[in-house]
Amino acid sequence: MNASQYQGKYLYAFTREQEDLHLPQAGLNKEDAYVISTHGLQAVVSNVPNKRVRPERRNLAAHQEVLKQLIQREIPLLPVSFGIIADSHQGVEHILDSYRETLSENLDYVQGRVEMGLRVSWDVPNIFEYFVQIHPELRQVRDRIFGRHGEPTHEEMIEIGRMFDHCLHEDREAHTSQVEDILDAYCVQIQRNKCTKESDVMHLACLVDRTQMEEFEKGIFEAAELFDNSFTFDYNGPWAPHNFVTLELSL
Repeated sequence: MNASQYQGKYLYAFTREQEDLHLPQAGLNKEDAYVISTHGLQAVVSNVPNKRVRPERRNLAAHQEVLKQLIQREIPLLPVSFGIIADSHQGVEHILDSYRETLSENLDYVQGRVEMGLRVSWDVPNIFEYFVQIHPELRQVRDRIFGRHGEPTHEEMIEIGRMFDHCLHEDREAHTSQVEDILDAYCVQIQRNKCTKESDVMHLACLVDRTQMEEFEKGIFEAAELFDNSFTFDYNGPWAPHNFVTLELSL
């Protein structure tokens, strides 16, 4: 079979066999997304002409659009990482059969639940100067190093950098624990994700029962009241439970 004849099955998610899902033109390359079913499980797929898909914006957007439409239908699902392609209809059935137990267990866990995201950031003009103002020990070192004549030595710059990093880590840990203590009452599970910016306080992924969504949002506002205007709270979702499902597929 040459490349022009190839028709793989791009995988978006796994669900329970419950209805004949059909999402017109929602998939990659405006292909219809549909299901392949066996043993009470379904894989949501669309046809692709190539064995690899580039992580371009339009492809990533199409992948997310299919998941978004499934979430809107309140279908329990296990999202698949971007770029996973099976060679054939039979190949998808083989995955469903081979991973039947794992898929069923994970679907039981996410049944009636969605992922919500929370990002908290420091909203200040200069994060270092902000920390100097709230941490006397950091301010003392800053004043000692920069308050005399001459340029700071390399060792002194390392010293103040390490102290700043220590304060940053300690504050993140304390603030995250404060928020988690409140949200624990409204979440099935909370996952801490890595902060990617210096101004990030926390990135939390929260697995929430759909029946608890209103209470969860109230919990966000309750947590935000513990912080002053130096912090911003941004919560988003619902999403497919990416952070609470681990699927290692061997195709």
